[in-house]
Amino acid sequence: MTWTPKELALFRRLETPTKIQVYLNSVAYDPVLGTASPRVIIREGRANCFEGALLAAAALRQLGHPPLLVDMTARNDDDHVLAVFRQNGAWGCVAKSNFTVLRFREPVYRSVRELMMSYIDVFFNSTGEKTLREYSAPFDVSRFDKDDWMTTEKDLGFIGDALNGARHYRVITRAQVRDLQIADPDLVKAGLLGADPAGLFKPKRSKT
Repeated sequence: MTWTPKELALFRRLETPTKIQVYLNSVAYDPVLGTASPRVIIREGRANCFEGALLAAAALRQLGHPPLLVDMTARNDDDHVLAVFRQNGAWGCVAKSNFTVLRFREPVYRSVRELMMSYIDVFFNSTGEKTLREYSAPFDVSRFDKDDWMTTEKDLGFIGDALNGARHYRVITRAQVRDLQIADPDLVKAGLLGADPAGLFKPKRSKT
């Protein structure tokens, strides 16, 4: 897994988690199924949310963080994947999403669960239904170093399969699910600001 000089120059510019997030925001959203490596994403300039999380994990690794992913599962919605990191003992994350409210979180959360709870009110589908139900334990992608996950030209769908199979935890009880309210319409509009600005796809957007 050797980075090219051009790739290393990019990583040197991504010297903070915030700058990684800004870079991910500049990468085009790709709705096509598949899982490309960070090298391919950098070259092609597009990514879905899982690919974006892989790229963020690779960039965070250059800053000395372990490459950790968290899978967020939803009802009546698509899953979302974050690249999480710890700073000064607290958790934050970087994420690629066409929903503006599902991206960066400052490293101020005392636990991964606390970080996940910050998404309860903003993880909604296009009708405003709050959909987040479970999250995975942090998943260390370095277990796939033997597969050259950061630089391979091969599809990395098997990493997604492994992440889906990781242990997941409920964020709220079934009783609490029944009491969830529809998201405020203005919040839904704000969330959708990042969804398909070119108008290429249907309004009901995927988070992945």
